[in-house]
Amino acid sequence: MKVVGLYRYPVKSLRGHAVRSATIETMGMEGDRRWMVVDKDGRFLTIRQIPSMTTIDVEPRGTGILLKHAEHGSLIVEVPGATPRTVKIWKDTVAARTADPAAGAYLSAILGEAVDLVYSDDPQNRPVDPEFGLPGDHVSFADGFPLLVTTKGSLDHLNGHLASPVGMARFRPNVVVDAVGAWPEDSWKTIRVGPVVMRIAKPCSRCVITTRDPLSGEQPDPSEPLRTLGRLHRSSKGGTIFGQNAIPNNAGAISIGDEVEVIEAGASNLL
Repeated sequence: MKVVGLYRYPVKSLRGHAVRSATIETMGMEGDRRWMVVDKDGRFLTIRQIPSMTTIDVEPRGTGILLKHAEHGSLIVEVPGATPRTVKIWKDTVAARTADPAAGAYLSAILGEAVDLVYSDDPQNRPVDPEFGLPGDHVSFADGFPLLVTTKGSLDHLNGHLASPVGMARFRPNVVVDAVGAWPEDSWKTIRVGPVVMRIAKPCSRCVITTRDPLSGEQPDPSEPLRTLGRLHRSSKGGTIFGQNAIPNNAGAISIGDEVEVIEAGASNLL
């Protein structure tokens, strides 16, 4: 098996982009979800609440990022200084730094509500849920785990049951593997991607974000692919599953074409 896709999302829930290579750090892919949009109370916002977040493009630029929008132009945002605040992501309250007010104003104009842009690159800022991780495992502003691994075979299987096939971008993965057949990743326990060893932590339960176009935020079909996926691939504990959350054991650089080795496998973790 080989790596056939690598994706990075600099700002949580804004547009992601494909890359040819990436450095994997202990809390995830370098530059992945280090930024996040929050409301004025510091609570995180995603496509679930504001689908138009997908209309904003992001590019790494020097020591910051470039935000781009078709109707609102572009804005360079530098990594903010060390004035801390707390923000809320799911059940976690973590430290962050607020970007220049111009970034908040730019995003507020596009999204239609008052927001701020915040940043954190502290590798010790947010521990992984101890039920699924080990002491020392940490995550960025991703939902819960440093990496999301998906397989081409599983997407092919899903698309074989859909009237209108969808692309892998609907599922916002970091690493895509060309494994053949449906759901082999459910049995993986430990894999090696190039030089990086990753523990498979838990299945990724999917939500309404998968029904939205990753560029426009529109819903071509409000029920798909989630309805069909729910029929094909559900966890016994509840949840419609696509992909596996992973935690890297070590840092390293990975690239498209790198070999993927299953070091340890076992029973499906959907059981």
